[in-house]
Amino acid sequence: MIHKNYKNITEFNQDQNLPEPENPLFMVGHLKLGADEIKKISPSKKSISYNSQFYVISLKKIVSGEIIYGRTKYDCSTGSMLFWAPNQTLITKDIAITSEVWHIAFHDDFIRGLDIRKKIKNYNFFNYYVNEALHLSPKEEETIKSIFKNIYNEYHNNQDEFSKDIIISQLETLLKYSDRFYKRQFINRQTINKELFTKFKEILNAYFESNRFEEEGIPSVEWIANELGVSYRYMSDTIKAETGKTAIDQINLFLIEEAKNLLLKENVPISETAYKLGFKYPQYFSRLFKKKTGLSPKEYIESVSAN
Repeated sequence: MIHKNYKNITEFNQDQNLPEPENPLFMVGHLKLGADEIKKISPSKKSISYNSQFYVISLKKIVSGEIIYGRTKYDCSTGSMLFWAPNQTLITKDIAITSEVWHIAFHDDFIRGLDIRKKIKNYNFFNYYVNEALHLSPKEEETIKSIFKNIYNEYHNNQDEFSKDIIISQLETLLKYSDRFYKRQFINRQTINKELFTKFKEILNAYFESNRFEEEGIPSVEWIANELGVSYRYMSDTIKAETGKTAIDQINLFLIEEAKNLLLKENVPISETAYKLGFKYPQYFSRLFKKKTGLSPKEYIESVSAN
């Protein structure tokens, strides 16, 4: 595998056959190749991992090959958006060339002190381990492309005191539309969502059956996500799209269902149930149980026994 680590935007532009950036902290670039030019370029037969010290947003149309986000492979024959934050990794394999590419790259210093810096941390797609590309419909692609063009024109046309504000405003619009289209994609990928949620439950069941709750404690969402080969934010977003609840909610629901079974065993103290489910302190277990069921563990036992 070939490894590429871009320390600055100039290195990124050189590798992508783009001109040197006019601003060392921000650039927007556009490449468009004709059919004859594409045919002259052979696919790379090796996997390439990309890492950068800055944010990158790309809109691409892949002629052939595959893009791997995490452990998932995608056919990117339609327009696809790729997002990665500083120190995230993108892996490509056998990519021929794209007929058209848009890139935006910007350092954290470019947005430091601005509202967008706070907002960008709420866009989970920058923290998916680059695990889920955004695949656009033709109409969505035109919308995104028009925003790239607006930023490109402002960047290249005699920048003045208003230019950065206009660029930041357009960048915020780009991120908002991307978020909207991601939400649509989660809805449309229900089969994949169900598969991930099924594996999520299987991991919890196996963890419980092997007594790891009692021995190692309640597993974190980060640990489960690692077992699934995705980032914890992507896992939580997928599960929420599928069930309406976060991964943490689902872990708690699993604990409550197992607790109901354990509490009904004869001569088993409530504290033992708490420890078996990974709680260090029984009072924390009792608090969660009452919050989720409306009854304390003792009241639950009494209510079932009365029936």
